[in-house]
Amino acid sequence: MRAEVAAIPLSRDCEAILIPGGDKVTLRAGTQVRITQSLGGSYTLQTEQGYLVRLEDKDADAIGRQVVVPPSAGNPATAEGTDVEKSVWAQLKTIYDPEIPINIVDLGLVYVCRIVPLASGGNQVEIEMTLTAPGCGMGHVLKADAERKIRGLPGVTDVRVEVVMTPPWSPAMMSEAVKRQMGFP
Repeated sequence: MRAEVAAIPLSRDCEAILIPGGDKVTLRAGTQVRITQSLGGSYTLQTEQGYLVRLEDKDADAIGRQVVVPPSAGNPATAEGTDVEKSVWAQLKTIYDPEIPINIVDLGLVYVCRIVPLASGGNQVEIEMTLTAPGCGMGHVLKADAERKIRGLPGVTDVRVEVVMTPPWSPAMMSEAVKRQMGFP
């Protein structure tokens, strides 16, 4: 999504996350913001001071947008192996880098997606993912997004997401479509 030209005054105080540092900040009612990205259930906003912040969908009403309530995941013990894996990959594709309007799968940030059937029923999902830069403060935010979105899937009873730095990410890890979109050979 392209940046909105008109500034929007926040209708109420709300918590946001400073990009790229990852620190929580409180945006006060009346603060003027511009939406630079709205993908995957969050908004990237530019404040009147020029800072970028990430606003969760639960606070969308503060910028005049409708809060989207995710559908119920249903019974967590009903899905099996490959169905769970397909669902996990689909959810991971709804998590976007807050600065680049590309999901973490197509950016090549997800290294491992393992589904482990549990003796007690259901599945444990194990994810290894990385960041575009080792010092990115948004790692804990992206990790929490993955955990939250995967935890609600049918057939998932446990989620373990680990942020790893080996091997280091490079643009070569992006999908071919994203490389073309971004002008890489």
